[in-house]
Parts: sequence; C-alpha cells; structure tokens
Amino acid sequence: MALIHLSNANFKSEVLEQKGIVLVDFWAQWCGPCQMLSPIIEEISADPSIKVAKLDVDESSEIASQYNVTSIPTVIIFKDGLPIKTIVGFHQKGDYLAAVQ
Repeated sequence: MALIHLSNANFKSEVLEQKGIVLVDFWAQWCGPCQMLSPIIEEISADPSIKVAKLDVDESSEIASQYNVTSIPTVIIFKDGLPIKTIVGFHQKGDYLAAVQ
C-alpha cells in the first residue's frame, strides 16, 4: 500500500473513518530523528496489509495537539479510527510491526 500524506483535509477520511489498523507517523522536515525513521516507515508502507500515513506537525499542528503529540517522531497506531498505541521517539522496524499486530 502506498504511503499516504495526511493533512487537515484528509485526516478524518484516511484515519478516523477507516476500518482496521492505520499507522500514523507524526513528523517534521527539520527533525533529525524523523528523517532517520522515514526509510523504516516507507519499508512498512510496502506491506499491503498495513495502511501507513505521515502527518507533518508543522502543517497540521491542531491534529498533533489533539493527540497530545509534544515530541517527534511519534507514531500512533489507530484501530477502527481510535488511537490504541503511541510510540514516541526513534525505534527499530520490529517495534512498529509488533505494535500493529
């Protein structure tokens, strides 16, 4: 499945109204650890069974605030539109894959 870039306009339809698991990477262009995480997120998005999206906190700060994202990178796993797990900071690919199982 392709990596989805989220915005204020599509967050509801792409995350909150989805059935199943959606992994959302909250990131910013200027964030070093976010840049390190980016290839891992792209690898995970290649798995057709996992919906993966990225949300730029500078462009969509109100959504980041709504989910109490105060440090980036933060990955939030949503299930049926509800946040079920939050992972703050840079982690290994296996940590994210375990979280979506």
